[in-house]
Amino acid sequence: MSVSRLEGRGIFSVWFGQMMKRIASILAMTALLSVPATCEESAATKIVFIAGAKSHGSGDHEFRAGCMLLAKALNEQSGLPVKAEVVGPDWGKDKSVMDGVDGVVVYCDASTAIKNDMEFLDSLAKKGVGLMFMHYAVHPTVEVGEKYYRPWMGAAMEDDFSVNPHWLAELKVMPGHPISQGVPEKFESFDEFYYNMRFIKDRAKVLDLVTAIPTRERMRNYINMWNWHGAEGMDSPQSMMWGYERQDGGRGVGFTGGHYHCNWALDGFRTVVLNAIVWCAGMEVPEGGVKSEKVTEDQLNENLDDYGDKMKRVKLPDLDAIRKMPAARIDEKREKRP
Repeated sequence: MSVSRLEGRGIFSVWFGQMMKRIASILAMTALLSVPATCEESAATKIVFIAGAKSHGSGDHEFRAGCMLLAKALNEQSGLPVKAEVVGPDWGKDKSVMDGVDGVVVYCDASTAIKNDMEFLDSLAKKGVGLMFMHYAVHPTVEVGEKYYRPWMGAAMEDDFSVNPHWLAELKVMPGHPISQGVPEKFESFDEFYYNMRFIKDRAKVLDLVTAIPTRERMRNYINMWNWHGAEGMDSPQSMMWGYERQDGGRGVGFTGGHYHCNWALDGFRTVVLNAIVWCAGMEVPEGGVKSEKVTEDQLNENLDDYGDKMKRVKLPDLDAIRKMPAARIDEKREKRP
């Protein structure tokens, strides 16, 4: 065979080898490009909001609208690898919604949206799933509180012990804890902030994530559950949001605010709750806190429960007007110690 033909074959071999490497490289890149969507979806932290049925009236206990607003912030505004979903009080009919869940947020009247599924939620907790309860959802029966709620989140509201006044609270966030990131050290909110929770015996294991000091000047209405415990709790720090790291590896959070839907428009209020949700689900809270856009009045009025001709437009919170209101009248009979 001539030298020229051998050289031709050599050149061809080199060219063929280079082409095969290029093809292999292209195929590898194509495979990589097809993976991210699947990887992102599987890597995303799954959070399920359980929203209760309509309750008090337009603008109060807007469980579904509040959950929708928070879920939207997590999915579309936070920039975090999160997949948040909102389900209603009938979620228990198809528990597959909880497949692969990392955190569950319960926002309803007492235990109404989970009353038939306590054992199921307990099984999730024992797997390390985070459980967070907001406003009225922190108020189970005494028996349920002892068996489930306190083991889940370290504390719960209790009849004839805890109180539920409406007051202008100056909220103080626990310094140094992840939920404090991006949140002012102190900020005000007017809400039905319950206090004097029943904690587990080892109280030191429960973190006071957000506290406030109830005073006579800040009270605007003492309502149905007011008692001597509430009076004795005046002028001392009370836990508005608490956190608990369970032995199973999961976390629990309770938050007593959330009666007035308008408060989601308060940046500090909204951010500390988003931070707590993310922390409870086992994620790292971003250095500047969980990002969310300012909430407009129109956005507050999205997804509200339907009360027909009794619907009221939800306004942005007006703390100046609340500050000008007189302090609530004291009912000494209700505060008398037995």
